[in-house]
Amino acid sequence: MSEQPSTSARTPRLRVAPSPTGDPHVGTAYMSLFNLAFARQQSGRFLLRIEDTDRARFRADSEQQVYDTLHWLGLTWDEGPDLGGPYAPYRQSERLDTYRPYVERLLEEGKAYHCWCTGERLAQMREMQQKTKQPTGYDRLCHGKTREERAELPGFSETPVVRMFIPQDVPLTFEDLIRGTVSAPRPDDQVILKADGFPTYHLAVVVDDHEMGITHVVRGEEWISSTPKHVLLYQWLGLEPPKFAHMPLLRNADKSKISKRKNPAARLTWFREEGYLPEALVNFLALLAYPPVTEADGTEREVFTFREFSDGFDWKKVNPVGPIFDLKKLDWLNGVYIRELELGNFTSRLLPFLERDEVLSGNPSLGELGRLKAVAELIQTRISHLTEASALVRPFFVADDALEIAEDARGQLKEDAGQVLDAALSALGDIDDAGEGVLGTDSGWNAPAIEAALREAVVDGLGIKPKFAFGPLRTAVSGARISPPLFESMEILGKTSTLARLRSLRDSL
Repeated sequence: MSEQPSTSARTPRLRVAPSPTGDPHVGTAYMSLFNLAFARQQSGRFLLRIEDTDRARFRADSEQQVYDTLHWLGLTWDEGPDLGGPYAPYRQSERLDTYRPYVERLLEEGKAYHCWCTGERLAQMREMQQKTKQPTGYDRLCHGKTREERAELPGFSETPVVRMFIPQDVPLTFEDLIRGTVSAPRPDDQVILKADGFPTYHLAVVVDDHEMGITHVVRGEEWISSTPKHVLLYQWLGLEPPKFAHMPLLRNADKSKISKRKNPAARLTWFREEGYLPEALVNFLALLAYPPVTEADGTEREVFTFREFSDGFDWKKVNPVGPIFDLKKLDWLNGVYIRELELGNFTSRLLPFLERDEVLSGNPSLGELGRLKAVAELIQTRISHLTEASALVRPFFVADDALEIAEDARGQLKEDAGQVLDAALSALGDIDDAGEGVLGTDSGWNAPAIEAALREAVVDGLGIKPKFAFGPLRTAVSGARISPPLFESMEILGKTSTLARLRSLRDSL
């Protein structure tokens, strides 16, 4: 059992401690963000600990997903299972020898006891308590009994667990950095060591936080009811407790707790799959429980960097009311961040999605990348998710004779579509196309020339309002109702492809 200096005298040390039981929960990023913001502001340390004592729900691939998703978000740690550090190991399953002396000490001092009750016996006990409207909790059948004495009674298990013996005068209030003085319900005799030799969360978290020098425990408000057990363990073991900050739970629109079973957005990997930018998600998670940045003139700004969030961080500003997880707000923020990206950066971020959707191969040519950058410039202001790019980009990378015309696009064509296409073919055929195909070249085939020719031929020549004049051309070029700007699209495609696509649609009418 290691000695630690006083919490108040130490450099702040904070941690996030997810359990590898499936896709990482968005709450892991939310907690990491607030822990990390305070640690960086205070020039402290932030560590990652893997709490893998729940072997029934353990998933081997989940730990790597934690690393991948937190790295993607830029929420990086100073110590952890992958990095090592002065308090290694950082996986609870590798620390079993650490917990045993603490358990033995509690048993010797009568603050804990063995319990041999079977699961069936405990289920019957709980059922009876509920039927008779008694407080639920362990009835202490095993307390004070030897193994032999307990074996003579029903519901005996060969392998015991270890339970805390909660005293009558257990303290039920504690100080919280966010909530002030908090009252919690009286705990029952909590299991601290399971039959398989693994500690439960309640013992492991206290021992590990002490051994690793954690000064601030930042976690969800669902742990408020467990805090008296943890404070009691600190007292029993003669350890100074850390400072506690219980964050508000993330909630669905109906105020229910956000869960992976019911809401795909509870999965941290979902945001990456759906084309959100990590910096937008970090900004959004901060806003869920924290006010916008206030400017010198008193105005508020909702778009801010992690550095700005961290520099001004104050626990008193955290809103303890459970925030609603509003994806419309995240979509808006994501659109803002997409539009602010430098064009080359935006183009490179599109590549994984275009590859996934088989718009481009994993090894595009320089020509393809040049064309993609030109298209990216057209669509950057038009999307709020990176996943929306594939449908807009695909027409620029398919053969002219392989372009499919969507049913809704074909369905909106009016009776004059043939006339419009004929006029466009005639007008565009006269444009000089030397050096065609790349936006910004000196070719006569460029967006302003294309627009001028089409307006003269279709709007002026046929007398069709601009609002309706170019619908058939958009459909012919992109195959869709919604597409990037028409004249720029024609410039990128080049004269040959543009005319081929116009003819193809004209022939099909």
